[in-house]
Amino acid sequence: MQQRPLSRTGREVSAIGLGTWQLGPDWGGVSEDAAMQVLGASVDAGVTLFDTADVYGDGRSEELIGAFLQTSDAAGITVATKMGRREDQVPENYTMENFRAWTERSRRLLAQDTLDLVQLHCPPSAVIDDDATYDALDQLVSEGVIAAYGVSVETMDQALSALRRPNLTNLQIIFNPFRLKPLDEVLPLAAEKGVAVFARVPLASGLLSGKYSVDTTFDKDDHRTYNRNGEAFDKGETFSGVPFAEGVAAADELKAALPEGVTLPAATLAWIASREGVTSVIPGARSAEQATANAAAADLLDGGFDVAAFDTLVRDVYDRRLRAEIHPQW
Repeated sequence: MQQRPLSRTGREVSAIGLGTWQLGPDWGGVSEDAAMQVLGASVDAGVTLFDTADVYGDGRSEELIGAFLQTSDAAGITVATKMGRREDQVPENYTMENFRAWTERSRRLLAQDTLDLVQLHCPPSAVIDDDATYDALDQLVSEGVIAAYGVSVETMDQALSALRRPNLTNLQIIFNPFRLKPLDEVLPLAAEKGVAVFARVPLASGLLSGKYSVDTTFDKDDHRTYNRNGEAFDKGETFSGVPFAEGVAAADELKAALPEGVTLPAATLAWIASREGVTSVIPGARSAEQATANAAAADLLDGGFDVAAFDTLVRDVYDRRLRAEIHPQW
């Protein structure tokens, strides 16, 4: 597994990481035993980045990761958590008092004295633009509460604003073959600034697994059921904002063009990881087998797969099917 610098921290993280939203309840539920198997299989496959958040299962994801790290060799593993969605997402809630409370809770659940990396969890634009936000985060670094900080964003404008901050370690953003807008300005600027980029929702909530049909259904407590149109949170977090039927058709077209032996998820993860400016891709996994397969996508970066040809196909499908609707958003 390729290991890449995490900005200026001196740490390295794997080109394919693990997103752990699914260890909370929003994907139909993952048992504790299955969660531990996912984490273990990921580490065995060379994954050194776990991305979580205090709101995933209201702390369940963090607690499971903390328990795993207590019973495993945690050397070299970076845990990136997020904060800010356990309260109403209004600017007045992003205070030093709340930052301290949120990070203290995460430190307890993750069993870490100093959190490796804390990201603001898609806060309002006013928070991202405010000097006081970064003054508070810098203070937490100086106190040893957190080692580094970043911002997870919804829009390109938010990303560009965060990238202007000198002490920003990472930017987390939705980026996949159905969401190409980060290629325009965000990834080039992140590379110029030396800021790590984590590509989230890389498989478009499973659309890019190539396994769905227009008749596929999901559990009622799965966000792919209850948030298709943004009923609970930003609709871009579910299927990357792509209408489901159109996403299925686009995924089928990408899948049909792949060489024998290369799956659509593997091709997608390798393509994302190969884009300049991307540090790590953070797909989720509900089983050890899925975690192992996701990590194995990194092998395609070492040859045997024509990433350039897939890039041409990705851009063509996006331009024909999705650009008009998706590109003006976010």
